[in-house]
Amino acid sequence: MLLMPNKDWHWEYNETCKQLSISLGSEMEFLTPYKSKILIPDALTAAEFSIEHAKFYIKMLETLPKVLHISDAGIVQTALNATAAHFLLQSQMPKSWFFDESDECVYCEVGKLFQLKCGYSKVLALVIDNGLQAATVMILSQHCQLSDSKSLSQFDTIKVMHNRLHPLRKARQVVAA
Repeated sequence: MLLMPNKDWHWEYNETCKQLSISLGSEMEFLTPYKSKILIPDALTAAEFSIEHAKFYIKMLETLPKVLHISDAGIVQTALNATAAHFLLQSQMPKSWFFDESDECVYCEVGKLFQLKCGYSKVLALVIDNGLQAATVMILSQHCQLSDSKSLSQFDTIKVMHNRLHPLRKARQVVAA
C-alpha cells in the first residue's frame, strides 16, 4: 500500500536522532537519512509538507514503480527521501571527477534512472534535480566507493555533470526465425 500525503504531514528535525523527519500523522514518523550539516536552515524547524512537496512525492510514486522492481514500502521510502532531498538539502557543486564519462548523450529529467560508473563499480542513481549542465542524483545502490577515503550510502546525493550519466540498458530478446 502506498502512503498518500494529507494535511497532517509536516517536516520536523528530530533532535534525538539528529536527522530530518516527516511526521505522517499523530502516530507515524518517517526518518530520512539527512543530517543537519547538509540541510537548508528552514529544514531545522517544523514546516508544512506543502502542495508542491505533495506533487513531487506523488510524481515519484507514479514514476518509481515503472522503473524499479521493489516493494511498495521501498517505493514510499525512496519517494519520501527524494522529496526531502529535492526540497530541503543544500545546493551542491558538481563532483563529476569521481565518475567515468559516458559515450552517449542522455536526456535527463527528474525521476529518471541512470548508472554511474566509478572505477570498476556501477551504481544506480535517481535524478532528483536537473539543471542545464548537471543533475543532482540520489544513490539507490547500497554503497558507492568513490575513493579510498570517501563513499556514499543508499539515499545519499551527489551532483554530477550530464556526461557522467550512463543510460540503463534494457535486456534484449533475440528471436530466431
